[in-house]
Amino acid sequence: MRDAVGLLVYLVVGGALLVFGIGGTRWFARHIAPVLYDLPGGSWVVGGTLGLLSLAGWAGAVSSRFESPGAVRTGTLSRAARVVARGVCWAAALAPVVFLISGLRGRNCRSYEPGCAYVSGTGSALLAYVVISGGMGWLYHRWRRARSEERRARERERLRKLLKKGKGKSRGTR
Repeated sequence: MRDAVGLLVYLVVGGALLVFGIGGTRWFARHIAPVLYDLPGGSWVVGGTLGLLSLAGWAGAVSSRFESPGAVRTGTLSRAARVVARGVCWAAALAPVVFLISGLRGRNCRSYEPGCAYVSGTGSALLAYVVISGGMGWLYHRWRRARSEERRARERERLRKLLKKGKGKSRGTR
């Protein structure tokens, strides 16, 4: 019974935070976006910067830097710090997308309503975001893949040399 109440409270609080979080970010983006788009460089620079921020957040979120160290037991504080750091990275990866989409025309509402109108400059910012995050993300992906392939090739070569000397049979089965 206590688990059911806990789950219900979790769903209600989580749902309220989600609704207010989405509404709050939409309100924030609609008030801040016109100011940012009027800065020098305009919406193209804002979109490119948000693309780089999103890429940096994604790189941090998928990195193995926040994994728990192998057999070493760590305290609750360090585990909590890793969870918070990974959450911040995911927020940095996803927040620019929410910010840019919030500037588009709202769905199922009239364009003359202030919460639904298209924010001028959002299209070019979204295009710059897609080009920068897509292009740089592809390059980052290729770089990581090449590094892992090089590491695997070095390991295969090391094992081949050990097997050639007759010393690698016991090491290869570990």
